Amino acid sequence: MRFRVRAGKSGRASEGPGERPGQRAGEPLSGDLPSAVGAVGERSRFALRDLFAEAVAGVLQRPGRSALTALGTVLGVGTFVAILGLTATASSQIDSRFNSLTATEVTIEDTGGDQPVKPALSFPGDADRRVERLHGVEAAGVYWTVDAPAARRVRAAPVGDGARGDEVPVLAASSGVLRAARATLQQGRIFDSWHDKEQQQVAVIGAGTAARLGITTLDTRPAVFIGEIPFSVIGIVGDVDRKADLLLSVVVPRSTATALWGPPTQSRAGMLISTRVGAAVQIAEEAPIALRPDQPGHFKAVPPPDPRSLRTSVTSDLDQLFLVLAAICLVIGAVGIANTTLVAVLERTGEIGLRRSLGARGRHILGQFLAESGALGVLGGLVGTSLGVLTVLTVALVRNWTAVIHPGTVAAAPLIGLATGVLAGLYPAWRASRIEPAEALRR
Repeated sequence: MRFRVRAGKSGRASEGPGERPGQRAGEPLSGDLPSAVGAVGERSRFALRDLFAEAVAGVLQRPGRSALTALGTVLGVGTFVAILGLTATASSQIDSRFNSLTATEVTIEDTGGDQPVKPALSFPGDADRRVERLHGVEAAGVYWTVDAPAARRVRAAPVGDGARGDEVPVLAASSGVLRAARATLQQGRIFDSWHDKEQQQVAVIGAGTAARLGITTLDTRPAVFIGEIPFSVIGIVGDVDRKADLLLSVVVPRSTATALWGPPTQSRAGMLISTRVGAAVQIAEEAPIALRPDQPGHFKAVPPPDPRSLRTSVTSDLDQLFLVLAAICLVIGAVGIANTTLVAVLERTGEIGLRRSLGARGRHILGQFLAESGALGVLGGLVGTSLGVLTVLTVALVRNWTAVIHPGTVAAAPLIGLATGVLAGLYPAWRASRIEPAEALRR
């Protein structure tokens, strides 16, 4: 802190009590403070360099307390950087997930058109083959839930404890449904077009249904009874990429279900289509015409949703959720800085009084404590930014992703720490600037 002497109108300081005659203005008496200190009440000058030096000295004077004070800002800024980095990194992976599953799936609903009497089933018998001839289709199949009363109970034994049976969904499906759903088999095989053409009484059951019926192996050639009709179990499905209800159903050939229980009456039939990447939208337009060139209005094609809108929705939700957590961490850090700065003001009351008595103004004390709290905020921001970037890189490396961090996020994070520190130090610094010199020295 530098001081300068304010001279009178004559250019010389007036003599006061204790001054020797002929003494020059500003010249110290014997035993007085050095001339650099100056007299009480003289105008003071606080350079920016001095402000930074005082702030660094105040932080380094109590390193342990400063580290704990900055911890809240470290967590808040680190969470801020990590959240934005991880959501940007994850959103870059969302497109590939949609392309491999959602963006390659098309469903066709049998609406029956606008006819007063709707047909029981609008899908032709060779629906699978018609759609699979379209360029870009990998597999397609028709399905519906059997709603006949005789098919509501399924059991694994004709007599005994399991003779009464359980209510298990029975799904009539053509051979392409399990292929379009990308079924993974635990045991056995899925039925094919031959089983469908010959109306074979075979069934493929999901892993959940197999456990429910007590079927653990196909070596004994087990059968299930749908109502009173036996079906040989030829496969157990362990997992599917699409249409998860297959795991809890008994799937029988479409032609067999039609011969035994008739076409669907209450449940609507549908078609599941698996396409190559980029072909789904075009297939959704062409499939109704390929199925019924005479009545394409009997079908409603549902194309996959736009991956960009889904990605925007997902990342927006993630950003909002985690940014709230980051804001909470920043508030906690600001409270910590404010509390520590206020305690420091109370502990350094004598120092503040001495500075004021030597010519420091209230604004100088205000600037000093704001600089200290701002320095803590910047320190926490820098450390938090480093930890946040390290977190994003670590997660990307573990998940085999490409890390995505916007440069603006890294640049803004230390500034957020600075703003947090300055805002947190406003009240303690104001309290310090209001302390009277005489009262502070008495304490």
